[in-house]
Amino acid sequence: MPVITSPQEFNTDDLYVDLRPVLGTALHLKCEGFNFAGSVKLKAAAAMVAAAERSGVLRAGSVLVESSSGNLGVALAMIAADRGYRFLCVTDARCNVGTRRLMEAMGAEVHTVDRPDEQGGYLGARLRYVRERCASDARYVWLNQYTNPYNALAHQHTTAPAIARQFPDLDVLFVGAGTTGTLMGCARFFRQWTRPVTVVAVDAAGSVTFGGPPRTRMIPGLGAGVRPPQLDHSLVDDVVIVPEPETVRTCHQLAAAGFLFGGSTGTVVAGARRWLAAHRSGAPGTAVAISPDLGERYLDTIYQESWVRNVYGDAPYEEGTEGSDAPAEDGYGAPSQDAYGPADTCTLGAGSAAR
Repeated sequence: MPVITSPQEFNTDDLYVDLRPVLGTALHLKCEGFNFAGSVKLKAAAAMVAAAERSGVLRAGSVLVESSSGNLGVALAMIAADRGYRFLCVTDARCNVGTRRLMEAMGAEVHTVDRPDEQGGYLGARLRYVRERCASDARYVWLNQYTNPYNALAHQHTTAPAIARQFPDLDVLFVGAGTTGTLMGCARFFRQWTRPVTVVAVDAAGSVTFGGPPRTRMIPGLGAGVRPPQLDHSLVDDVVIVPEPETVRTCHQLAAAGFLFGGSTGTVVAGARRWLAAHRSGAPGTAVAISPDLGERYLDTIYQESWVRNVYGDAPYEEGTEGSDAPAEDGYGAPSQDAYGPADTCTLGAGSAAR
């Protein structure tokens, strides 16, 4: 039994669920939620913090600040508490109440942006607030998950090699697309691997990452209002877009079998099942999907019937019905392309990260 002194030292990286008995689909699910941060974002958070410390940007007295819809914020709150930093998470209304409380329990300050920017997007407003705080106080350090190369490198060095060791005959890998750090890290690893692997990105309907029109997305995690700066489309072999009602329906199906996963996981599994049915029904080969998170933080949303019906109507409860992806009003539109900040600001602190 391992003995640890820091919470980030514990992370189960070798747990897979065979989903064939649940879904009737030959698919293995790599579970990334079994750590004290509860999600795959622990890897990126730890890598970004370590890089900032090595460079001297992050030091005693620094205040971490980051824009996050939830999981990365929790991971940074945990690491900041362990390493003695203050942490400010800038989020919006999509962030689950339980997630905000979890960050606050670990000493983080959570600022919820309640008004969109001039383009109608909350992400742009979140990033503007981050820049303002950095400009106002030299102690603030913005790691900038959207452009930070260590976001992807963390998965190129850990997640993808772990999958390759467990499944040396891997044929297809399904990865959710948010900031695209996990997607790009895994895709780069398998592009150079000893055998060809089809890398399929799974995105949420309403995301513009792969060219779709922007629409409101109510489930945090996957999707983006503007093309993520880290995305290299040439490394992606195929893309599956999943409507949110289908995400909810898949989460409920997994929960009915005793597996309580989060919204991002429901999206990835739904996309994987759809792609495999269309492409590999005769010879499925070896397929793996990455599960970013667990489901406890979604008990008041996707696992709460009143919330689901208020947002999506009956669609998630009717098999084969897509329904509306989201409420009609788009509250999470696209910020301007430069809102994320240039890639070379990823570990700069204070005003330099904000300019």
